[in-house]
Amino acid sequence: MTQIIKDAPTKKRTLTGRVVSDKMQKTVTVLVERKVKHAVIGKIMSRSKKYHADVASVATCSGDLVVIEECAPISKTKAWRVIEVLNRS
Repeated sequence: MTQIIKDAPTKKRTLTGRVVSDKMQKTVTVLVERKVKHAVIGKIMSRSKKYHADVASVATCSGDLVVIEECAPISKTKAWRVIEVLNRS
C-alpha cells in the first residue's frame, strides 16, 4: 500500500530592486544589486543583474523600488512578477 504525500508549498524567491525601464506595455526591467565578498582579495564588490518582470496589476514607473517574485515563465525573457512597490520615485 503506497501513501501519497502532498508536497509542501514551495517558497518562491523574492528580490528587491529598482525599476530602470518601464517602456514596455506590461513589463518593467528591474535592476537588482547585491554585495559579494571576493574569494581571494576579500574586497566587497557590487554585482548587479536585470530581470524582466510582469506588472499586470501594479502601477510602477522608472525609479521605483519594487519587490519581485519568481513565477512560471510568462514569455521568453519574463519569469518574474512585481508583488509590491516599496518606494515611489
